[in-house]
Amino acid sequence: MMTRRNSLLKFGALSAGVAAALAGMRGLLAATPAHAARVYEVTHSDAEWQKLLRPDQYRVLRQAGTEPPYTSPLNKEKRAGVFTCAGCALPLFSSTTKFESGTGWPSFWQPMDKAVVEESDTTLFMKRVEVLCRRCGGHLGHVFDDGPKPTGLRYCINGLALNFKAA
Repeated sequence: MMTRRNSLLKFGALSAGVAAALAGMRGLLAATPAHAARVYEVTHSDAEWQKLLRPDQYRVLRQAGTEPPYTSPLNKEKRAGVFTCAGCALPLFSSTTKFESGTGWPSFWQPMDKAVVEESDTTLFMKRVEVLCRRCGGHLGHVFDDGPKPTGLRYCINGLALNFKAA
C-alpha cells in the first residue's frame, strides 16, 4: 500500500538523485548563496580546502554537492558517539538523535547546540532549508519538517560531510 510518507520519501530520493546529477550545474541554476558572505571561524582558500578534503568531500562540503543515497557507511552506524564536521571537526550531532528515515542519508532529529546554521536554499527550482557547519560553513545537507518527535524535524545530512567519534 502506498502511503503519503512512502510517496514523499520516494520522491525525495528521486529528487536527490536528480540533484546529485545536476550538482555540477549548481552555479547555472542559482545566484550566489546568502551564506557566501558570512565570515566563519575556520577559513581556508579554495586550494587549501582541496588539499585538506578528499575530492568527494570537497564537492559536498565546499560546493554544496549531494552524495548518492544509500552510499554512506554512516547510515548503518549505531554506536554511541558524536558525528563531527569532516571539514573542521566541530561536534554536530549526537548519536542519540540519529534515526532511520529510509531516505538513504544519515538523519537526525536535532543538531547539537550552536553547531549548525540554517539558510534558505532555492537552488534546483526548490525551496529548502540548507544546513551548514557553524564553524567552517561546510554544506551538510538540508532540514525538513517530516521527522520524528520530539522536534518533528529531519536533518538529512550527507555522510561525506561527517566523521564519527565513538563514545
